[in-house]
Amino acid sequence: MKAGIYYNKNNFNNIGGYPDNLRRMLAERAVECVFVDKLCDLDGVEVLFVLGGDGTILNVAAECAKREIKIIGINYGHLGFLTQFEPDKMEAAVGLVCGNNYAVEKRTMLEVECDGHTYLALNDAVIQRSTGGHDFSNTVQLRAVIDGSTVDNYLSDGIIISTPTGSTAYSLSAGGSVLTPDINAFIMTPICAHSLHSRPVVFNDNSVLEIIPSVGRVPINIVI
Repeated sequence: MKAGIYYNKNNFNNIGGYPDNLRRMLAERAVECVFVDKLCDLDGVEVLFVLGGDGTILNVAAECAKREIKIIGINYGHLGFLTQFEPDKMEAAVGLVCGNNYAVEKRTMLEVECDGHTYLALNDAVIQRSTGGHDFSNTVQLRAVIDGSTVDNYLSDGIIISTPTGSTAYSLSAGGSVLTPDINAFIMTPICAHSLHSRPVVFNDNSVLEIIPSVGRVPINIVI
């Protein structure tokens, strides 16, 4: 087995010598180990130990999904919703992985197509007004179409399309429901909709959602 270690270099003061300790634990079990700084460092990696919080995991989730690399999260961040182990359980985590004594929890991801490019998102994709050089009071008008049928026309600050994993993040703050990770669904949550009836919509994760902006209104951008 080849393992990788990834951590946020900007958070090094909080992590201290733990990356080196982790490498030592793996070496003691005859596991080949590399520190991951660039995408090419993931070549051949089967398991990636991520030291950090949820943001650190989100940084590598898409690339790991493409390469079918398992992620083991060790919490050195502020939230840790996505991490499985606390720092004092790191050696136990190594023992479980090396002993093949673990279960894999798969998480649904969004596949986002925009301008001929395809992106993967573990948390969410946000379509929102672009405020650069424009009036902050302007709203965007977005038409949501699921599997060819129009769901609603939103006059709002934007729309959040979230996975079950991301349903506890921005979508929750905007009034969206929480989806458990085992639900095969996404949730679409409008941001500050100027409407009495616009509500979050839960839909099947096999569906195709199109967000169509109104021509001539303010520019929009997408955050993934």
